[in-house]
Amino acid sequence: MNQDGLRVISTLRRVGGKASITAAIAALTAVAGQAVAAPPASLIAAAKKEGQLTTIALPHDWCGYGAVIEGFKAKYGIQVNELNPDAGSGDEVEAIKANKGNTGPQAPDVIDVGLSFGPTAQAAGLLQPYKVSTWASIPDSAKEKDGYWYGDYYGVLSFQVNTDMIDKIPADWPDLLKSDYKNAVALAGDPRSANQAIQAVYAAGLSQSKGDASKAGAAGLSYFGTLNKNGNFVPVIGKAASLAQGTTPIIVRWDYNALADRDTLKGNPKVAVVVPKTGVVAGVYVQGISAYAPHPNAAKLWMEYLYSDEGQIGWLTGYCHPIRFKDLEANKKIPAALLAKLPPPSAYKNVVFPTLDEQNASKALITKQWDQVVGANVK
Repeated sequence: MNQDGLRVISTLRRVGGKASITAAIAALTAVAGQAVAAPPASLIAAAKKEGQLTTIALPHDWCGYGAVIEGFKAKYGIQVNELNPDAGSGDEVEAIKANKGNTGPQAPDVIDVGLSFGPTAQAAGLLQPYKVSTWASIPDSAKEKDGYWYGDYYGVLSFQVNTDMIDKIPADWPDLLKSDYKNAVALAGDPRSANQAIQAVYAAGLSQSKGDASKAGAAGLSYFGTLNKNGNFVPVIGKAASLAQGTTPIIVRWDYNALADRDTLKGNPKVAVVVPKTGVVAGVYVQGISAYAPHPNAAKLWMEYLYSDEGQIGWLTGYCHPIRFKDLEANKKIPAALLAKLPPPSAYKNVVFPTLDEQNASKALITKQWDQVVGANVK
């Protein structure tokens, strides 16, 4: 390993000790290179004059947000007022509605919400458009054409495997149907209500239907019906604890959660995180600026930071794939030490970003027909 890689690892190991989170991000950025574009000086000056940014629903242990927030504060000297870190996407939208005429500390400037909430917030007139300097490198499929909302990071459905119990690690969806995995496979939620589990059924179906999104919902139900009939499906909501205990030695869940669990469990048990060869489905979160933002310039500067190389790599330290991942990878701006902690880049080359229409159609089918087709009461 080269000296840059060693320096990054050393810095990351010291985070939480004498080295600050900001220092770790700075080290990563130094290795990765500078952002491809920079915000205009006039925006920086206007944001600093406002002096504050109000965020909502950004827990520090989610996607490395703690480090990202500290990085922004250190770079621009702007105070960040953090509202309700445990709020959900719906709560964020409601916070904008409830504070339309309020310029005080309870009015969020920006939101980070699930994909479906971007268009609905836009339709309700709650967002204002803004295109960041790196706009061109955000995939068209993950942004609203006029800049009202844009994808920020994503995870893909993966297999989280307790390798102390599972000798033969599955590589793709068809593998899970084999007799090697009796009483082994679980979902990270109830597919009758939980988005992560619904998307897992969709992903399995996309694999079975050879990429035909129109057939993925039905194919996914059929797949899990067979998985259950074969005795491989465990109707228990999979978590780190159930993985470690061996109740659910294989869990289908977002890769960033699985990778974070791998760190938390510290080798007890040993955990492998596998991105399947087919049916690689991404779950996207999006950013937006409130139409009523009390600090609109700070909000725009925040977006510039999040979509800079530095901000995007900050999310990657939390195992979330930044939306500009392919651009960063193509330009060799991701530190090798960071990539080494992830599944290989080749695992993500066939990632699929379902449209809202595709997601809504599959959700309606899966939630309605799970009991009838699969017949497993997940709880």
